[in-house]
Amino acid sequence: MQLSHRITHLTGGGSDGWDVFYRSRRMIAEGVAVTELTIGEHDIGTDQSILDAMHRSASGGHTGYAMVPGIASLRRAVAERIEAQSGVATGPENILITPGGQAALFAAHMAACNPGDRALYLDPHYATYPGTLRGAGAIPVAVPTRPEDAFLPRAEEIDARAEGAASLLINTPNNPTGTVYDRPTLEGIAEVCRRRDLWLISDEVYDTQVWEGRHLSPRALPGMAERTLVVGSMSKSHAMTGSRIGWICGPEAAIAHLVTLATHTTYGVAGFVQDAAEFALAQGPELEQRIAAPFRRRRDLATGIIAAQKAVTLIPSRGAMYLMLDIRATGLDGETFANRLLDAHRIAVMPGESFGPSAAGHVRVAMTIEDAGFAAALKCLCDFAAGLAGTG
Repeated sequence: MQLSHRITHLTGGGSDGWDVFYRSRRMIAEGVAVTELTIGEHDIGTDQSILDAMHRSASGGHTGYAMVPGIASLRRAVAERIEAQSGVATGPENILITPGGQAALFAAHMAACNPGDRALYLDPHYATYPGTLRGAGAIPVAVPTRPEDAFLPRAEEIDARAEGAASLLINTPNNPTGTVYDRPTLEGIAEVCRRRDLWLISDEVYDTQVWEGRHLSPRALPGMAERTLVVGSMSKSHAMTGSRIGWICGPEAAIAHLVTLATHTTYGVAGFVQDAAEFALAQGPELEQRIAAPFRRRRDLATGIIAAQKAVTLIPSRGAMYLMLDIRATGLDGETFANRLLDAHRIAVMPGESFGPSAAGHVRVAMTIEDAGFAAALKCLCDFAAGLAGTG
């Protein structure tokens, strides 16, 4: 018996990009103290009030099958939040509740792409993107970006690869780079999508984590609401990563078909989790700002630490909970640097190469431990790089 080509080739026959992370977790399991700056997991837990709401709902009996599209009141709350942020008229009929943003990404590509269609995505990218596209039956096509552009995409680079493509996946604020796409960048992307008749799949799970500028959803640009599927999540905005609850926002007809897909795949999200999400959204932007505040603070700490040395360069960090550091002055690629840093100092970071070849010679640092420990680890990383680069 053989497994399907689809499942055995999700990673394209190579690494899934998580090798250093897996290695650090094995070390921790063996009793080694490791400072983990790898994944986007908050160092605070889900707020107790949200957990209390979840408990009340479960204890009150909301543990059976929930409506597959999502409970009506949560769909309405998500629609109201999106309309308030974007200025685009949005109703519950535009919303499908999903088991997290990752499930939403997969479903969106199932809606946008036929088997064998070319699906564009930007490099560097979140590590799961190419496998998600392959899993949906599409052919992933990377569009490179450049560190000298702060990894902002160029419309002409997208257009050059758009022939025969069905979709384009973008992510702003961006993981892994910390870049926030400005209006001219998004307008260039939108123009290509309209002219090439592409679905735009916009991953906006970091929309509450903007340190400079403002978040602009491309769905708000002229002619884009009818061709954009927005992926959102409670994971980053409300520190609910393990609750696995997100959404897709899109045209009513597309959402109706996505509900059918959910009926045949996930069959919805637990009702008590949805009730907790609705409670969390009802707390308004004050809670979102409180959850985002540590990352803003650590980004400011990092800016000062990196400005005081010459071996490491910071890609301008304007959003999200990550720093993208250029370590090419050390003469090492990102994977070698990350493994040597882990060996020498028990600090785990993600190699830039985990996110695609455009980030070669970089490492991604997650700002996800308390301030003093984060500052000490980042100073250690910079000192280690300086020793390798001969600038110490």
